[in-house]
Amino acid sequence: MNESSTAYGVGDQEIDPYTQGQNEAVAPPKTFAGRLKHLGPSVIVSGSIVGSGELLLTAGLGAVAGFTLLWWVLVSCWSKSIVQAEITRYCISTGDTYMRALNRLPGRIPGPVQPVGWPIWLAVLSFFPGIFGLGGIVGGAGQGLALIFDGLNPTVATGIVSLGAIAILATGSYRYLERIMIGLVMSFTVITLFSSGVMQTTEFQMTMDDLVEGFSFHFPLALAALAIAMYGYTGVNGGEIAAYTYWCVEKGYPKYIGSDPSEPGWVDRAKGWLKVLHSDVWLTLIILTFATVPFYLLGAGVLHATGARPEGLETVEVLAGMFTGTLGGWSLLLFAVGAFCILFSTTLSGVGAGGRIFPDYVVEFGFIKRTKINRKVWTRGYVIVIPIIAFFLDLGFQRPIFLVMISATFAAITLPIQSGATLWLQARHMDQRIKPSLLVKSGLWLTFVFQLLMSIFVLWFTFTTQFS
Repeated sequence: MNESSTAYGVGDQEIDPYTQGQNEAVAPPKTFAGRLKHLGPSVIVSGSIVGSGELLLTAGLGAVAGFTLLWWVLVSCWSKSIVQAEITRYCISTGDTYMRALNRLPGRIPGPVQPVGWPIWLAVLSFFPGIFGLGGIVGGAGQGLALIFDGLNPTVATGIVSLGAIAILATGSYRYLERIMIGLVMSFTVITLFSSGVMQTTEFQMTMDDLVEGFSFHFPLALAALAIAMYGYTGVNGGEIAAYTYWCVEKGYPKYIGSDPSEPGWVDRAKGWLKVLHSDVWLTLIILTFATVPFYLLGAGVLHATGARPEGLETVEVLAGMFTGTLGGWSLLLFAVGAFCILFSTTLSGVGAGGRIFPDYVVEFGFIKRTKINRKVWTRGYVIVIPIIAFFLDLGFQRPIFLVMISATFAAITLPIQSGATLWLQARHMDQRIKPSLLVKSGLWLTFVFQLLMSIFVLWFTFTTQFS
């Protein structure tokens, strides 16, 4: 069934100038080499994906569990990219932003101006644990910077990180941010791969027995809290999936497809640009896998073997043992540079994405019409204020892993809402001429069921451990 007639507007037929603007329909590239020229959102979102979850939670889980949960790390990396691709398929083909899409779901709740979909209120609720996680990320980046410049006070370093993020993000330039993220992402990926490779030449090398243990599919309940938090923040988490749709808008994919599904050539154009999207998602998956797994191997191979546990103000310094244990004391500076690149890129990507999403809250709650809002002003205000809040949160707690775990656990619980919403939106509000294949749809359903069962387990585990 062709649902293109209802593809735009919740209770209206407004075309969002942020996603569509002037009709700039562009023929898609026909070759793989041509598609490579239009990739980019993957690099920015990878700066957030390969960050706090990997350095703080994945390495931390390896330090506690050893190689036992290697299989779980791979599940976390590979089970969410399908949601990333499919919710973005919906957004770039319909012209909906992510928040506008959520506001289509059935079930409305009174808001300050007009009723809104319940997922909008849930998204507001998720902001609070998310900002705690950002506090941990900024604090970790500050610790990394303090290691680079020996003698620099960690609190001062965290303040420098916050101000640096504001200076970069306040420009509002997508291309400028994309160039910075390419450098940061490539730097920490190469550094981590190098260190994990060298580990195999030391006493900490991974053996075949370790590999067998890693795929024994054993899940120690004693490690459930950390493992679930890692799942919530490793790979493409819910916030990064939402962010990815906005980066694709700023890259221009929806404008290139065009806003009129009845126009001749629209379907071919949409399918062509969806191929570009899928290539970009595959690039995301490759980057996050090659950057995530080495962190777990280093945590399991070095930190677990030595009994080191990263926590508190010494978190980044303890994690540095993953490098100094394999490369020697000289590599402390190498790790510090990598840790800073990882966590600063996460700060830039996360805050930058939040700045793009924030104006949609204002629109969906009904404060300003989407055709009237000045997104640049709202985005700039967000990217200036939020790093300052994150700095003071870290100053108050100074426990990076604890702060990130708060956000990550909440993120894991809300994942099935995102995958379920994708299934519903594609069935009800997307032009069925560009629907996913049966294999992809089956994979999306499988992901939804898995995440739903996991969320039920998280709630059960939390209730039984806290109140038993």
